[in-house]
Amino acid sequence: MKFLHSMLRVSDPEANVAFFQLHGLEERRRIDVPEGKYTLIFMGVPGDDGGEVELTHNWDESGYQGGRNFGHLAFRVDDIYATCQRLMDGGVTINRPPRDGHMAFVRSPDGISIELLQKGHLEPAEPWASMPNTGNW
Repeated sequence: MKFLHSMLRVSDPEANVAFFQLHGLEERRRIDVPEGKYTLIFMGVPGDDGGEVELTHNWDESGYQGGRNFGHLAFRVDDIYATCQRLMDGGVTINRPPRDGHMAFVRSPDGISIELLQKGHLEPAEPWASMPNTGNW
């Protein structure tokens, strides 16, 4: 398992990029998704390929209250199906199952969203491919 990123929702992307640049982080990549009306900006420490800060700007959002701007932690896993099965066996609810063999979401006991991303590619497989979402992820 490898820690990938922590996601924060931001209302003013340029101000937030400048803020993190003052802390020494650099913008690594920016992805605009017009059909979803959002932009993803990944910031990281120069020379360090470790975890990043993902700034998510939802174009229609005008501000966040009460901590809604914290999104999730993300981890890359070697086998998303085995990881999700191990978590389920331990009593964890899979809120967004890995139907596509690529991504799943679970929540910590305190409700923190955790994104699991498959290293490489796995084909969709049962029972995961037909499993419904069980709540907010």
